[in-house]
Amino acid sequence: MARRLTLGLLAFMAAQTMVFALDTALPPDLARARSASPVVLDRHGAWLRALPVENGRWRLRADLDRTDPEFLRRVVAVEDARFWIHPGVDPVALARAVGSAIVHGHATSGASTLTMQTARLLEPRPRTVGSKLIEMLRAVQLEARFSKREILALYLTLAPYGGNLEGVRAASLSYFGHEPESLTDAEQALLIALPQSPEARRPDRRPQGARAARQAVLARLVHAHRLDAASAAEAAAETLPARAAFPARAWHAAGELAANAPDGTATVVSTLDAPLQARLEDLAAASARAEGGGTATAILVVEIDGRAVRGAVGSSGLQGQGGWIDMTRVRRSPGSTLKPFIYAFAFEEGIAAPDTEIDDAPRRFADYQPENFDRTFHGKVTAREALTQSLNVPAVATLAGVGPEAFEARLTGAGVILERPKAQTRAAGLALALGGVGVSLRDLSVLYAALGDGGVAKPLAWTEAEAAQRRRSAGRRLVRTEAAAQVMDILRETPPPAGASPAALVRDRPAMAFKTGTSYGFRDALSAGVVGGYVVVVWTGRPDGGARGGVTGRDAALPVLFDVADLLTTSSAAPRPIAPKAAPPALQRLRPDGDGPSLIFPPDGATVQVEGFGPAARGLSLAAGGEALNWYVNGAPLASEPVSGRVIWKPATPGFYRVTVVDAAGRRAQARVRVTAG
Repeated sequence: MARRLTLGLLAFMAAQTMVFALDTALPPDLARARSASPVVLDRHGAWLRALPVENGRWRLRADLDRTDPEFLRRVVAVEDARFWIHPGVDPVALARAVGSAIVHGHATSGASTLTMQTARLLEPRPRTVGSKLIEMLRAVQLEARFSKREILALYLTLAPYGGNLEGVRAASLSYFGHEPESLTDAEQALLIALPQSPEARRPDRRPQGARAARQAVLARLVHAHRLDAASAAEAAAETLPARAAFPARAWHAAGELAANAPDGTATVVSTLDAPLQARLEDLAAASARAEGGGTATAILVVEIDGRAVRGAVGSSGLQGQGGWIDMTRVRRSPGSTLKPFIYAFAFEEGIAAPDTEIDDAPRRFADYQPENFDRTFHGKVTAREALTQSLNVPAVATLAGVGPEAFEARLTGAGVILERPKAQTRAAGLALALGGVGVSLRDLSVLYAALGDGGVAKPLAWTEAEAAQRRRSAGRRLVRTEAAAQVMDILRETPPPAGASPAALVRDRPAMAFKTGTSYGFRDALSAGVVGGYVVVVWTGRPDGGARGGVTGRDAALPVLFDVADLLTTSSAAPRPIAPKAAPPALQRLRPDGDGPSLIFPPDGATVQVEGFGPAARGLSLAAGGEALNWYVNGAPLASEPVSGRVIWKPATPGFYRVTVVDAAGRRAQARVRVTAG
């Protein structure tokens, strides 16, 4: 007896060893399980963009914790009622299927469990008896390696849902427009039915097959007591969905994050803010349309705290000129946007101070003779005046004192790459002061963020994990705090664009420190600013490097910079009323006769929000005191309404306008206003 027991135990151990050896030698192929479309989310979890896997398939990894729990229960009830208790193969279902086949002479019911279906999805094979046996063995292997929840998640990741959709998340997003966190009865029934015959049941191409399959699943749910008959009838009457494209915000930045996601990473939580990104993309597209001529616009918004990139617009749209090129990465001439750092280094090293006088006069530096943009010279100016007026000769003279090699080395030490022209070989030259190198918008934002952070430079953060690390990091010292503060104060004194009100005159608006730049030949127009804890960098130009005659950074890029600043510094709540609490300046005292007209609305220097633009818009009702008044906008007359006599102004586009009212005696009142979208 003992001998037989010992032999039996040895035989069992030998069988176990053989099974283990075979399992080790012939493991299941889990390559498809490890491959999933990386999904890039914004900072709050909103979908931005995903990338397909092999053969253009959208395979989104299922998350059972974010999937409707009733859907999960119904999948198991319909597909594999004993899923939670069998070892991968269901003996009861197998015996029933074999018995039915013997009685009828052919298979009338299946015995595939969810685990076996998962094995088939991992390693597709022809539908044969041999393949079924292999699936059974693979199912047992999967059960030994994974928990039941992991196997269910694998099935809901790999299951086909028609076309190039794989996984319940991809199907729910494409067919219903939302994540599968909450699904209706009709949606659940369709998602359960599709994987068994995805092409014959596609709702967008085979609506009859989809409707019949959904009806069959609803009937099975009623039979299994997972749904009442009334709810099933209501679900059966619902309209079938069409298929929609996946959202694709922040095309360039999100695509880059998805492409660089570590292997196996299903979700990347970026620093981008989806609502802000949408507004920036609309703003860039409108800017490019207004400029015309194959022009594109790129915008970068960085929160100084953590260097988190909150908005990144690489182009004005994929359909526009050079739309597939991410212009935030391309190195183009920065024009005069590097001048603030020349003066910052000079202030730090004691070469100059804000009120140091510098000669703005014709001067030759070896074989280099710069001239100012307007080709005029201003004599003696202070460094403060030279920077606010962006004078070229004083900047070159200051760079000569700092040393172009030292200047380049300090920027390189902060992680900023300067790309020299091919004709320039060894030493950095004084042309650095006027944009004689290539710099990307990303690197410019690193430099301006350093100015706004007391002179400390840190790399940009594109994920929330990186932003948290940047907050802990000490960064690299680009310039001393005192010098950075001096330059910031000067940049805040720079005159705003025509029609824009200085921040000091606009309630609740933080002062913006900004600088513009225009490259040689008017190829690039730039503006960079620090406002309200953010850095904003704007570029407009032709992606192919073509020249645009006379278009400067102040003309083309600066208005966009101010528009972005409004988005960042304006409360997300409803805008405050246009009418001020106190009397407007024109009505603060009673004007005696003979003073001419008094312009009541819009007040001078105001920023006015409108609901729409063009002839169909609601418009603004203009108001002034005086007799026999005529109104003009940018010199063009406005007619009054024939019945009411009111003068309604309907701006064609956002921007800066000059509003003038003239009385019969030719006396006038004028206001410069800025119009933005409400």
